[in-house]
Amino acid sequence: MISTQAWADAQRLWDFQQMGHEPRPCSVAIGLGSHDLGVADTTADLYHRGMAPLIVFTGATSRTTRERMPRGEAEHYRDRAVELGVPADAILVEPKARNTGENIRFSRTLLEERRIPVSSVLLVSKPYEERRAYATARMLWPDVEWVSASTPMTLPEYVDSIQDAHLVIDMLVGAQQRLMVYPRQGFMIEQETPGDVAAAYERLRAKGFTSRLVSEKSNHG
Repeated sequence: MISTQAWADAQRLWDFQQMGHEPRPCSVAIGLGSHDLGVADTTADLYHRGMAPLIVFTGATSRTTRERMPRGEAEHYRDRAVELGVPADAILVEPKARNTGENIRFSRTLLEERRIPVSSVLLVSKPYEERRAYATARMLWPDVEWVSASTPMTLPEYVDSIQDAHLVIDMLVGAQQRLMVYPRQGFMIEQETPGDVAAAYERLRAKGFTSRLVSEKSNHG
């Protein structure tokens, strides 16, 4: 059983991860690969709403997607977006990135190789990783404007979609840890963590929601 306090703390981390940006037209949308096809759905929806004329899907496979997406996360995202009516020629695929930093760096390289001018990027991620993705993008590609987006849903809705509440809280704790650790390692910009968010993180960590933590000396993942 997950306690009322743990749920309240998880909600605090969830709320902090949401950047609260209003989607607006950008030069390109970049959909970050993961286990969650909802990212592809949301990117396709933003395309249809005229928020970007071009999509880059980025991602190889990971231990969580190797079986479900054997051709790579970006390839499966592209297939999903085409099913949802996005023209194939409006999608670029970056198939090698294995972490958020590589997602940004490799997507930038792909766009520069195609000579596609970029002044703003609609950055589409999982709901609990908006702030982490934004902070990474700002560090690695600071001269464009970043607008964060994710599937609009509540924490209970996301838990229901994953069907594993403990795992979702583990992922929230892991995302928060990276926000605090990675700036010191040069992987993302520094962002102030409010006191109540830090306290919620520490309580959840003490309660054992730790499967997605990284070594504080580890490489970016």
